Amino acid sequence: MTAIALVFSLLVAALGALGLVSPSRLLSVDRYFQTPAGLYFAAAVRLVMGVAFFFAAPDSRAPEVLRILGAVVIVAGVITLFFGLERFRGLIDWWLAHRSAFVRPFAAFALVLGILLAYALVT
Repeated sequence: MTAIALVFSLLVAALGALGLVSPSRLLSVDRYFQTPAGLYFAAAVRLVMGVAFFFAAPDSRAPEVLRILGAVVIVAGVITLFFGLERFRGLIDWWLAHRSAFVRPFAAFALVLGILLAYALVT
């Protein structure tokens, strides 16, 4: 489970780096999730990621942080299932309208979080 959590950590870091280098490319990824199948895929990825973090926690350098983060990501995956496609599209539209103020700071946060998670998982 630690290997899967590490892959997800590096994916978070890579998406953060992409958002810093090319915010428009990061925002273009959302097109793949604006379908019912894409929304279910996003929920499944969140659920798997949360479970991976939760069960990798005991072998990590920060078990409490990973357990909490895993639980939060699992809840986010479940909420995604009930969020609905129209609300998701509305959120994306709002995000696109305010992207200059939010994309790079959130991308920097994702990059740092992904690197710290990877550090915590590699023992």
